[in-house]
Amino acid sequence: MSYSNIVLIIILFALLSYSLFNYFQRKRIIKVLTQEEFIEGYRKAQLIDVREPNEFESGHILGARNIPLTQLKMRMKEIRPDKPVYLYCQGSSRSGRAAQMLYKKGYKQLYQLKGGFKKWTGRIKVGK
Repeated sequence: MSYSNIVLIIILFALLSYSLFNYFQRKRIIKVLTQEEFIEGYRKAQLIDVREPNEFESGHILGARNIPLTQLKMRMKEIRPDKPVYLYCQGSSRSGRAAQMLYKKGYKQLYQLKGGFKKWTGRIKVGK
């Protein structure tokens, strides 16, 4: 086996390990909710859409605030750590990353919409 093949195997193993670590960490820090479970609790919580503004304006869950993942570090103080935080994005990857960022800053009540906005069949609002 050549040196370059060994290096490639090591890199692939590292990427797989990192992906598995992130997957299990997200499962530990965020509770994934079905649409029905999400609807039951989001009115008593902070509903945050972490998609970009153009995605938000093309349609979002009624009552959601748009704090894009790209702006979350700068706007984190807009989210109260003592209240549940319901997150969603188009699928689930950005809301998962947002949850990791919030968890590192002490937020503990983190919830995510299973399947994201693309699976949402409830009421929506178009525009701001």
